[in-house]
Amino acid sequence: MFFAQYYLDCLSHASYLIADEQTGQAVVVDPRRDVSEYLADARAHGFTVVGVINTHFHADFVAGHLEMAAETGAWIGYGARAETEYPIRHLAEGERIALGDVVLEIMETPGHTPESISVLVHEHADDTVPYGVLTGDALFIGDVGRPDLLASVGVTAEELGAMLHDSVQNKLMGLPDEVRVFPAHGAGSACGKNLSTEKSSTIGEQRATNYACAPMGREEFVALVTAGQTAAPGYFAYDAGLNRKDRTLYDATAAARPLALDEFEGLRAGGAVVVDARDPQEFAAGHLRGAVNVPADGRFAEQAGTVLVPSDELLVMAPQNREEEVVTRLARIGFDHVVGYVRNPEDALRVLADEVAPASRVTAAHLRTALAGDHPPVVVDVRTCGEREANGFLPEALHIPLSELPARTGELPTDRPLVLHCAGGHRSSVAASLLRHRGFEDVSDILGGYAAWALAAEPAG
Repeated sequence: MFFAQYYLDCLSHASYLIADEQTGQAVVVDPRRDVSEYLADARAHGFTVVGVINTHFHADFVAGHLEMAAETGAWIGYGARAETEYPIRHLAEGERIALGDVVLEIMETPGHTPESISVLVHEHADDTVPYGVLTGDALFIGDVGRPDLLASVGVTAEELGAMLHDSVQNKLMGLPDEVRVFPAHGAGSACGKNLSTEKSSTIGEQRATNYACAPMGREEFVALVTAGQTAAPGYFAYDAGLNRKDRTLYDATAAARPLALDEFEGLRAGGAVVVDARDPQEFAAGHLRGAVNVPADGRFAEQAGTVLVPSDELLVMAPQNREEEVVTRLARIGFDHVVGYVRNPEDALRVLADEVAPASRVTAAHLRTALAGDHPPVVVDVRTCGEREANGFLPEALHIPLSELPARTGELPTDRPLVLHCAGGHRSSVAASLLRHRGFEDVSDILGGYAAWALAAEPAG
């Protein structure tokens, strides 16, 4: 058996290529949209990709099933409850897919979504204990898939939670301890709240250490796994819908192109949104007015999908030689309306100097002084609920997690200064730039975030 995991840090996403080396038949599970790496590995090993399986309708990225099928002629498989605009193979409970001696067996494990499945991997057809199980978003390392994303219309979080209880407590925990666990996501994903940085585990390890795998009744389980979940990024519903549709195929050769500065500025003046993917400090030193800062060195795709709108025309300003990378990462979440980018951001900012503005970043000490003044600013904490509970918070702060900020800007005053903070100063730059883009004039964020505030010495007196 050939078994490979592909892990994409930006989205905390894991996908898999499984093949029988004797027959050369292979299946790809939960592929991302830019499929060249799977195709290259299949060619290098002489494999023929005969099938593509999505464990469920993903919400945090656009899956690459259509691209894989177009390139290889492979069938596309989903759980029995899935409905799509394109032809699929409905995979039923207990169905076995023989690639040769290597066999994949389907387990229906609904709960994160109604159509969710897991895939048991048998290295040999007659093995009594499977090599592993690809759990999709049903079971993570340290967590389970949240049942409250509501990506599935007409099914409540309570109904999904009940399904997930059976899938995890009875089906997956019914497997032998030595079965390896390979999930579709890892730490940082918004598909759960307590995901581990480990890329794989075993059923036995999860039985012993995963809070949601301890024996418990349905009501306790549902209450436990739904507690403390923050709002999903705004693009999740869009991507979940897009993964059901017969959409346009990703084509790297037709991606956005470099633009002359006059063309770039003309599109910007016409309403295209500038996505500035530089470091927050570089952005703060000078950026085009109205630009939204989503740093490339971070969870770029997820944060871009949180603060941008899929239908917007986008212009990219990125660190030198990373423009095409940024465009690809936007395409992975279905943001296909990138009209172009500038090759050299420093040159562009110099030529367009009249349109350049700094971004205010203040120290924790400065904020302390301002809060003690006659006209204190409004402090906005954009961290998650879990971060506040674990690390503390400013009593004065209004709590609006970054994932909720685009829908809650109406709660913020326009006649008082705003100071935003996250844990370390990355997300607060994203959030502050969004507010400036939406017309808020006096917006700052804290250098070093809450960590700097907590470390700062208390004022004397």
